[in-house]
This record gives sequence, structure tokens and C-alpha cells, in this order.
Amino acid sequence: MFPSLNTLRLQRIFDLFDKNSDGFITVEELSQALSRLGLDADISELKPTIESFIKPDETGLRFDGFEALHRTLDESFFGGDFECDDGSPDSDLEEAFNVFDEDGDGFISPVELQKVLKKLGLPEAGEIEHVEKMIVSVDSNHDGRVDFFEFKNMMQTVLVPSS
Repeated sequence: MFPSLNTLRLQRIFDLFDKNSDGFITVEELSQALSRLGLDADISELKPTIESFIKPDETGLRFDGFEALHRTLDESFFGGDFECDDGSPDSDLEEAFNVFDEDGDGFISPVELQKVLKKLGLPEAGEIEHVEKMIVSVDSNHDGRVDFFEFKNMMQTVLVPSS
């Protein structure tokens, strides 16, 4: 059986966060990756949660632990539908959107996406034409940029747990 697209994407994220390529993501590596994204989380708050997914006698999360952590956070924060009880967009998803929307205009432009991809050290950031193609793939109203609802739809596709 082939791995799902979501599993492949998650493996790619795991590999990016595993800076020394030892097969583990430490609390420090995860904290650094979140900081590069502009999500300065308090390491003392992250540590107990992350450590609960680390197997005894291991120095960090293996991919299976990272996948389990992702699934748990997805269920806790997004509940599968990315909506709060009052129907308003989830604030965590808005915070993620705001990481990309650097100028705060309510849209993610190709240049903004390219900047975030560069911060993550992703090769896709190299050419603006490639970044523009990434935007086109989720830009349902064809205005050349991604609004919150397009971002939300994309995230639902990416974050839906695979069976």
C-alpha cells in the first residue's frame, strides 16, 4: 500500500525540522522551526506535550511519534472542521495564515509565500515562477493571491488525517 499524500507531506516537514538528519526531532529543533515561522512558542509549554510522544530512551520524536503528535494537535485544535463552536474561523488557523500574510492585507501574495518558504529553507522558494504556480493551485477565484478561505480549504485538504 502506498503512503497517503498527507503522510508524504508530513514526512517532508519532519525531514525539514530534523536539522541534523539523525531521524529524531528534538524539542529544541521543533522550537527553532516554529520560531523561523514566526510562531515563538514557549519551550517550557511545548516540552511536556512533545515529550509525551517521545519513546523511552530516545532523544526526540521519530516520524511515528511526530505523526501521532500531528494527529492529536489536529484533533485538539481543529476538530476536523476548523471552526469554533460559534462558527467563526479558528484562531489557530488565522494565526497560521498571518505567518504568511506578512503585510496584513488579508492575502498571501507569491512574494510573501516565497519569503516564508525561504525562512524554512525550502528549495521551492528559489524561483518566483514556481511559487506563483503554488499559489495558482489553491487560488480558486484566480486573483493571483490566497485569501483566508482559500488557505482554510487548502489546510483542510492537507491536514485531514489519512485513514
